[in-house]
Amino acid sequence: MISATKFAKELINFCYDSPTSYHAVNNVKKILAAKKFIELDEASDWSLEPNGRYYVTRNDSAIMAFVVGTGSLPQTGFRIAASHTDSPSFRLKPNPEWVSKDCYLRLNTEAYGGPILSTWLDRPLGIAGRVTSRSADVFKPLDMLININRPVAIIPNMAVHLNTKINDGYVYDKQTDTLPFLGQVSNKFEANGYLQNVLAAALEVSPEDILDFDLFMYEFDKGALIGPNFEYISSSRIDNLQAVLSTITALCNSESKNATCIAACFDNEEVGSASRQGAGSTILSDLLERINLSLNHSRTDYFKTLANSFIISVDGAHAVHPNIKEKEDPTTRPVVNGGPTIKQSGHRTYTSDSVTSAVFKQLCEKAGVKYQCFVNHSSTKGGSTIGPISAGHVSIPSVDVGVPMLAMHSIRELCGVKDNHGMLLALAEFYS
Repeated sequence: MISATKFAKELINFCYDSPTSYHAVNNVKKILAAKKFIELDEASDWSLEPNGRYYVTRNDSAIMAFVVGTGSLPQTGFRIAASHTDSPSFRLKPNPEWVSKDCYLRLNTEAYGGPILSTWLDRPLGIAGRVTSRSADVFKPLDMLININRPVAIIPNMAVHLNTKINDGYVYDKQTDTLPFLGQVSNKFEANGYLQNVLAAALEVSPEDILDFDLFMYEFDKGALIGPNFEYISSSRIDNLQAVLSTITALCNSESKNATCIAACFDNEEVGSASRQGAGSTILSDLLERINLSLNHSRTDYFKTLANSFIISVDGAHAVHPNIKEKEDPTTRPVVNGGPTIKQSGHRTYTSDSVTSAVFKQLCEKAGVKYQCFVNHSSTKGGSTIGPISAGHVSIPSVDVGVPMLAMHSIRELCGVKDNHGMLLALAEFYS
């Protein structure tokens, strides 16, 4: 098995190379191709074989990879580890160029998910996503990945001399305070159609052929190992690319087993999962039913399979903050590098219960990995994840877990090298 330090560096590279969910899926496809996984098309018939390695994508932003088990599907069930490919960001609006009276060119954006707004200011920003252009088939336009991988924009703070209350709890306005500054309009820098021309030049297409885009701002600077002993990972998009890389890596390294093992990477968790590629859709149940049918099992067999299946929903967990400890539960207090964390909630915003938690605890014990638990402070409902949403579509026992993190939803998040590796080991045990 890969060392903790090497896997931490792989996570940093994966986060840096995956500024959007589209890039994350594309990079996952490269990992799977190297491990001889075969791509399937949802619009075609499937022919699956025991020990076969396959994957399917939807919208180029969600990906489901699986290894067909050798045992009887109704008896062995599915072993599913689920994550999501998207992270909080700023999405460019359709007509993004916005020139002020003082000739400043800004980009009109809207927040995607729930970013900590202040962390995005005074950071060099790149632009990435996908661009869609004309094609011969109206219903199948051409989409292309793009990454303007250079510090092209910045969201500048106002000087403290002009905003004397900035340190007293300033409330940022998402429409005015968080717009990226691109440049100043002049004879050599025209605002009209600037972005369209940049995209066209990068993709080698005509500007007139570009019909639309899904573009996001992202932090240009790469993550790093930090700490006295380099025991921490500081990077953008740890939530939730850590889980994506862990689930995919564990699946790729798993040996042929009786159970059919799946790594399900959804999109749009940060905005509620209500999309055809999100956990709120039928994407997972579609996959499970197609596997069942392709292996010549009946509808009754399908329900038997679900009853013998298990889901590990992997997403970031909150670690106790070193400076603001009163926000955490007084007795259940997970720490960074204290082990993967089981998330529980009396509001059922997480799926974990005593039975499913016990399953994950035993997996950790077998893998030689420490584990922790997380609950919200009773005055706070807290967040949720794909676990409960998926459970509403496929009735499978589920546990919600994650690596304990600091600064979740900041442009720069922090997790532990040991926890990152521990989650990989636990998932490998799950798939074994």
